[in-house]
Amino acid sequence: MSDRTGGVVPLGVAARVWWSIALRSFGGPAGQIAVMHQELVERRRWVGERRFLHALSFCTVLPGPEAQQLAVYLGWLLNGTAGGLIAGTLFVLPGYLALLALSIAYVAWGDTTGVEGLLAGIAPAVIAIVVQALWRIGRRTLRHHVAAGLAAGAFVALAVVGLPFPLVIAAAAAVGLAAGRLRPGWVAGPSAGTDDGPAPLLADDAGPGVVASWGRAARIVGLGVVVWFAPVAVAAVAFGRSHVLVDQGLFFSGTALVTFGGAYAVLSFVARQAVDVHGWLLPGEMVHGLALAETTPGPLVLVLEFVGFLGAHRAPGTLDPWVAGTLGATIVVWVTFVPCFLLVFLGAPHVESLRRNAIVASAFAGVSAAVVGVIANLALFFALHTLFDRTTRAESGPVSVELPVCSSLDLPALGIAVLAAVLVFRRRWGVPAVLALCGALGVAVQLVS
Repeated sequence: MSDRTGGVVPLGVAARVWWSIALRSFGGPAGQIAVMHQELVERRRWVGERRFLHALSFCTVLPGPEAQQLAVYLGWLLNGTAGGLIAGTLFVLPGYLALLALSIAYVAWGDTTGVEGLLAGIAPAVIAIVVQALWRIGRRTLRHHVAAGLAAGAFVALAVVGLPFPLVIAAAAAVGLAAGRLRPGWVAGPSAGTDDGPAPLLADDAGPGVVASWGRAARIVGLGVVVWFAPVAVAAVAFGRSHVLVDQGLFFSGTALVTFGGAYAVLSFVARQAVDVHGWLLPGEMVHGLALAETTPGPLVLVLEFVGFLGAHRAPGTLDPWVAGTLGATIVVWVTFVPCFLLVFLGAPHVESLRRNAIVASAFAGVSAAVVGVIANLALFFALHTLFDRTTRAESGPVSVELPVCSSLDLPALGIAVLAAVLVFRRRWGVPAVLALCGALGVAVQLVS
């Protein structure tokens, strides 16, 4: 793969900027996208506003973490394939190392009073952070009643009917596509954002510098698939097909292709599969994993690394549990993020050629609207398992709703969640500060109870 976009900025300079962005990428996809926008669009003027938003729309449609995919896309625009690889890798690396250390600490000391209290305080705060992300994305996306209807329909389809993610996303794209042909403003709404600053280094009307072809696509797919599955194949040969590392590698490889809408959408699906089907985690532990991921830079989907570590550590086979956990975490991260590079490199030239196509933009907007419902579903899942000690399931035909047992309400957790909401929405506190205070409150409650 020798894509070239002309080297808009020196590669070394770009690498330093991407490393700086990665270290500041807290607060989930909304915060990470905001950091990239501030650094690349507003401050350095490397990329124009419309180019940035077009890339973001495409990455939202892709399965996987949209913030990391946006980094790959923008890195590719600025410096070709090398730029995309550097941007995407550096965006993940600090969080991977930090969460690996936190996963080890969780297994080693997670049953101590201090760590239990810390997680008991952080977990309710995560609810407020997810709701904030829901508010931000919804306010930007739901500009018409059709878009709002798509969001509500996606929520009902996932939380009540239990339809699979790909079907929900495909339906949303189809509605957006139809609206783009009949009434473009119904879903996409008015153009978002203007570009009033100095001319960016990469002009909005500049071409991608890469001609899409079948040969190029075949090379990317061939090399990408080999790189993607190589660690899983090695684990199968070394430890046998039934080993947990192989199971995790295959499961999260599939997850990487069928979960849409970024981290919050992925977690809603994985939480149920990892807990109910594979038994790698307990319900509360997924919330703990997200709480730990919130404290580290990089994509929140790195919480899957936590799932990989705990699952492999608890079923190591012939391996030392700590070695198995580290390998499980690493394989999960590998199979989760390699497809992001593959999909962006494969699709970016085509997407660049469709920048002025209003119908395609409407399809993107339909998916973005459905993602709001996906995030709402995740917020409900976390609230049920954080604020209540027990839940029950009510079923009637195709409808299956998980309900809280009201007598099991955790009053301290509710109080911390309300405080976190006040700090996030009214006081405009940043995510690290909110998590630090709520974690300290959780420790205090644990010590006096």
